[in-house]
Amino acid sequence: MATTDRVPVTVLTGFLGSGKTTLLNRILSEQHGKRIAVIENEFGEVGVDHQLVIGAEEEIFETNNGCICCTVRGDLLRILGQLLKRRDRFDYVMIETTGMADPGPVAQTFFLDDDLKSQFVLDAIVTLIDAKHIEQHLEEMKEPGEQAAFADVILLNKTDLVAPADLERIERRLRAINRSAKIFRTQNADVPIEKVLNVGAFDLDRALAVDGNFLEPQYPFEWAGVYQLAAGRYTLRTGAEAHAHHDHHVHDEHCHHDHDHAGHDHAGHDHDHAGGLALAILPAGGLDAAALAAQIEPAVRAFAEASTSVECGGTLQAKGLQRIAVDHDGSHFELVIETPGAYAIFCEHAPVEFNLRLDGQTPLAERAFASHHHDEEIASVGISDPRELDPKKVNDWLSYLLQSRGADIFRMKGVMNLRGEDRRYVFHGVHMMFDGQLEKPWGKRTRQSSLVFIGRNLDRQELEAGFHSCLA
Repeated sequence: MATTDRVPVTVLTGFLGSGKTTLLNRILSEQHGKRIAVIENEFGEVGVDHQLVIGAEEEIFETNNGCICCTVRGDLLRILGQLLKRRDRFDYVMIETTGMADPGPVAQTFFLDDDLKSQFVLDAIVTLIDAKHIEQHLEEMKEPGEQAAFADVILLNKTDLVAPADLERIERRLRAINRSAKIFRTQNADVPIEKVLNVGAFDLDRALAVDGNFLEPQYPFEWAGVYQLAAGRYTLRTGAEAHAHHDHHVHDEHCHHDHDHAGHDHAGHDHDHAGGLALAILPAGGLDAAALAAQIEPAVRAFAEASTSVECGGTLQAKGLQRIAVDHDGSHFELVIETPGAYAIFCEHAPVEFNLRLDGQTPLAERAFASHHHDEEIASVGISDPRELDPKKVNDWLSYLLQSRGADIFRMKGVMNLRGEDRRYVFHGVHMMFDGQLEKPWGKRTRQSSLVFIGRNLDRQELEAGFHSCLA
């Protein structure tokens, strides 16, 4: 397929609250004649971004299984594959990443997969910068700097909130990070469409100069091993080694679930274990490194699919993505093998971090993989509830949050189901700044409040209690 026949892709990135959704709405509202398919990514348990994007409801694809740069290859392969089946309905793709995303792995996807390379062309990475808070964010976190460094176009947004002298200083700082990007100063992400679409600005050589490992794949897993397994039942364990077991049956053991393991340090970095540990167990064509390598792409696709949760003592199958409950004091699971042969286990994190082992078995080939990690202090709390809310109580609660927790709440957004109101209440907040208004009617949509808070030191119980205090 010729370059001109490939579908252009624009990646919208920028830290939390920088104005990505505002820009996307502007683009979708313009009379530019383009049919745009939108891929939304959520950082958290509750998806709201698709409700905040106007128009194009039928062509919005949402991924909310984590930050897109951490699961990027599997997710984009799956969603872009779906898009290609309806190729006649769009001629442009926009990817709005979560505010925590590193754009590098997102861009990388369009160069590492041959099928995608033949069908899509990366047009530009457009990065929005919150002029009001960017200096604070650059000091505290790595993600804003990564987003600015990879940008082909930078929108220095919210300039009306910053003094001219401060704007000059901020722009100099951005130029020190990225000398090549075109910078436009904007308010409310208002920029001529031709400055951000069909600009042909992405430069692979510059991307390699920013990150010499740009073309080195990153994966949603950190380790894989291949085993020779006879038909039967095996015990997979995590945590403390209480006993040495070498037979292939499950013992009468206790599972403990009275510990909070989020935040335990493993091998120099933290992981949130509350959601369990993800594993993909796949049949393999052999027992050597080449056979293991052949299962990488199937594993990537498996990690992009919905997982099956398995509690301690439960049964694992040699297929698909499964998420096992991890206990500090030890967990065990029964792996059922119906057909003898070679099997590859792909693990979200390195086995040493969890003392993960398969009783009586040693991997005959194994491999470590580069992965992507965020600042573990930043978390998301999602709330979803169909019950009506009292408008005055909502206003009082949000005012309290802004005053008492505003410094730690990088972003809050969502829709609310207010009592006596046929329209949705849509709100956005960034630190101490807040904007909310009644928008389009609920219509045939299910009336339901959906809220997302993203920040540091978030107290889930406090936020849920505050929300429940607003019930009508």
